[in-house]
Parts: sequence; structure tokens; C-alpha cells
Amino acid sequence: MNKRLYRSNRNRMLCGVCGGIAEYLNVDPAVVRLVWIVFCALGGSGALVYLIALILMPRRPVGI
Repeated sequence: MNKRLYRSNRNRMLCGVCGGIAEYLNVDPAVVRLVWIVFCALGGSGALVYLIALILMPRRPVGI
């Protein structure tokens, strides 16, 4: 079975990007969110990457 990166429907705070990454990496979503906050605090590059991921990552289909 191919592992695909989707935005999460279950683990979402804003748009499900961090939750989807956490599901893909099989880690706790809080860890991914904390890392994302650190990237945002260090020059704001995390916000830009989040917006790019939001545009590029498809939403998880309902049946999967």
C-alpha cells in the first residue's frame, strides 16, 4: 500500500496540515505543531511553508 501525504480530517486545528504530517510520520501531532511554532518564531519561514503546504497537500478523501 502506498503511503500518501494528506491534510488530516481528524487532527486539525487550522487546516489539518500539521495533523496530516503527523499521521504520515506516525508521530504525535503536538510535536509537529511545536516544531512548526519554532520555525515560525525563527524568522517566520514556518508561516510561508505552512501556506505552501496548505496549497499543495490535498485533503484526505472520506473513504481512506
